[in-house]
Amino acid sequence: MNTTLKHWKEAATLILAAGHKLGADSSASRTPLTAAAGSPLGSSHGRSHMPHKSSCDYDVLLLKRSSTSGFMPNAYVFPGGMVHPSDFSSEWLDIFKSFSNSPNFGLRSVTQPLETRPPMFATDRLKLGSPIPGELAFRICALRETFEESGVLLFVSKLEEKSLLKSIEGKCTTDREGPLHHKVNDLCSRELKKWRDLVNQNPSNFIQMCRELEVLPNIWALHEWGNWLTPEGRYGVKRFDTAFFICCLQEIPQALQDEKEIVSFRWSTPSEVLQSYQAQELWIAPPQIYELSRMCRVPLLNDLHSFSSQRATEGCEQLLPVISLKYEHYTALLPGDRCYPVTPSGEAGVGTSTDPQLEDPQEEDSALHRFVTIDPYTITLQITITPKYNHLLPVSEQTFHYDSKSKL
Repeated sequence: MNTTLKHWKEAATLILAAGHKLGADSSASRTPLTAAAGSPLGSSHGRSHMPHKSSCDYDVLLLKRSSTSGFMPNAYVFPGGMVHPSDFSSEWLDIFKSFSNSPNFGLRSVTQPLETRPPMFATDRLKLGSPIPGELAFRICALRETFEESGVLLFVSKLEEKSLLKSIEGKCTTDREGPLHHKVNDLCSRELKKWRDLVNQNPSNFIQMCRELEVLPNIWALHEWGNWLTPEGRYGVKRFDTAFFICCLQEIPQALQDEKEIVSFRWSTPSEVLQSYQAQELWIAPPQIYELSRMCRVPLLNDLHSFSSQRATEGCEQLLPVISLKYEHYTALLPGDRCYPVTPSGEAGVGTSTDPQLEDPQEEDSALHRFVTIDPYTITLQITITPKYNHLLPVSEQTFHYDSKSKL
């Protein structure tokens, strides 16, 4: 674990998308597929309206946190949680022994230069005492937490190990063929329940479970999607540096809440979640709003799988919201915004911007990348920049022009 972090605890989360059958007449309601400029899906430099909730042929898993949770109580979140020391345990070397000679355990290389990689991925874990690289440990964390919270277990059996290894060594992947029928919960239900209880009691039991059941956590099904850091003073004293991964499944697996921190779950299309949020039927945090708005640009599961698996090799940008004190409403600046500090810091007393530029009128086409919160259920994304690393631009219901006197 990265013990050098002063303000954040490392965490990992999983955006789990799964296909469902559409009605016979639903194809007509599908929206045109657009994406960030320069992406393999085409250009989306202009604005796009949120697609109808029935446009997507896949759902996303969201879990409702308990009202007694110490972090974002009652919020709907993607499955995930804080990294445990066992995620970086050298014992994983034995579990992944067949893949230890493959570069980065068979995970594809990222082309993003190391100096621009988010620190959680760029950190040399050997210097922190672990032979497990972050790219592996954070995927293990995301899979373990998903199993703990929802009962969904993605794994590769020992019988499949040789064929998977051959595929990796031959550099032939099936990513472009569409979402795979990854094994999910394909074990005795009684056995799954027993191990889920044990892992909930002690996360290190996840290693023992893999040994005894002769399975591997399916780290290869997860694709790097993003990196969010909790802003200062927004959600209490807890702050997290979180790796976001995405995984596409052909069918919706069975899920169960853990009856502890998670009190319910729901599978819904990205646009349906956003519309439920706007209707105040549920509450989601800004990172979920941002990522679900990105997904609204890709209404078809095969396209989402193809895009996410190919884009993942580009890397991702670290997104640390920095709070502006110059507006009536709560405004969080993101990297690329014209007022974002050049070197944002997590030091005490820092993480807010009082840049005098905020008081000056700016041209309408100035670089904007920000959240504006009017109330808990009214958050506006103002974005005029092009996303980095070939990523998607979130959809927006309307175009917002900068006005220094605006109440937004």
